Amino acid sequence: MSVPLPPCPHLPTPREQMDWRAFGDHGETRDAGFYLTALEYGHYLWQRGFAARAILCLDRAMGAGVQPSDRAVQVWPMPYAAMAWFLSHTPDGVFIGNPRVHFQHYADRLKAPRRDQRRWRAWACWALARRLRPHLPNDPKHLVTEPSEDEIAMALNVHGLPGESMLWRDVLQDCKPV
Repeated sequence: MSVPLPPCPHLPTPREQMDWRAFGDHGETRDAGFYLTALEYGHYLWQRGFAARAILCLDRAMGAGVQPSDRAVQVWPMPYAAMAWFLSHTPDGVFIGNPRVHFQHYADRLKAPRRDQRRWRAWACWALARRLRPHLPNDPKHLVTEPSEDEIAMALNVHGLPGESMLWRDVLQDCKPV
C-alpha cells in the first residue's frame, strides 16, 4: 500500500492518470519529449508514494539525449533538485531502497549511448544521496573508486550540458542530512 506524498516543487505537474505506457509514445527515441515524460511520470509515482520508482524515472530523464536548446530542459533543468527533494522528503516507512548503492552500481555499469554523460550524472546523484542520507552504507562487495565532489563537477563540466555542473553544485550545497 502506498502513502500519498506532497507535490515536488521541482517537477512538472503530472497528468491525472499515468502508467508506464506513457513512454510508448516515444518508441526508441530518447529526446526532450522522453525527458519531459520521465519527469512527469516520476512526479506521478512520487505523489502516489512510490519513492524508489520515482527515483528510477529521474534516472531515465537524466539519460535522455537532450540539447541545451530544448525547451523542456530550459524549463525543467536536469532534475538534481528534484532528486534531492525526493531523497530528503521520503517519510519513514515509504520504500526508497538504498539510493547510495543504487547510484554506485548504476554509475559503474552504464554503457552507450552517452555513457560518460550518464555515468557522471549518476555519480552526481550518488553524492546527493551521500550528503542527504549519510547513514546509508555503500556496497562493500562492489569494488569501485568513488569520485570526489570536485571530480564529479569537473566531469559534468566536460560531459554535461552548459551550466549543469553549477546547477548540481548549487543543489549539493543546500543538502543537509536527514
